[in-house]
Amino acid sequence: MQTHSLANVVALISHPGESRIFSLSEARELLPVIRKLTAAASRELDPCQLMMRRLLDCDPRLAPLELEFETIIRKWVERIQRLGVTVSGLWQIGFDTGEGYLCWRYPELRLAYFRGYDESLDSRRRLSEVIQEYQPDWAVC
Repeated sequence: MQTHSLANVVALISHPGESRIFSLSEARELLPVIRKLTAAASRELDPCQLMMRRLLDCDPRLAPLELEFETIIRKWVERIQRLGVTVSGLWQIGFDTGEGYLCWRYPELRLAYFRGYDESLDSRRRLSEVIQEYQPDWAVC
């Protein structure tokens, strides 16, 4: 596994919402950073979610918890987008290849799925099948 220097990661940071096109090797190189950011945000969110589940909808303690929940998620989304990656859902991201997205969901260990631009998250296909079938340029190392 490659180690990532801070300089390499900082060089990848862009403006929120400014996506970029990734090759498979670039996405794989960035995935450990994404996994670390997502795991940290998930751990931060867990106690908030637990408390929210225990409260009734009319409980006045719910509003500050909802705000905390939203703040944690917004911070995660902004960090992921600053890396040029598309956020598809809670703890779900896509690396734009120019032909679709290399898909990842927390807590998956590696990039293993692909979906086209017009396909839903539920219709993602195994990356190995897509590469074997289409031999896309973005998969060339």
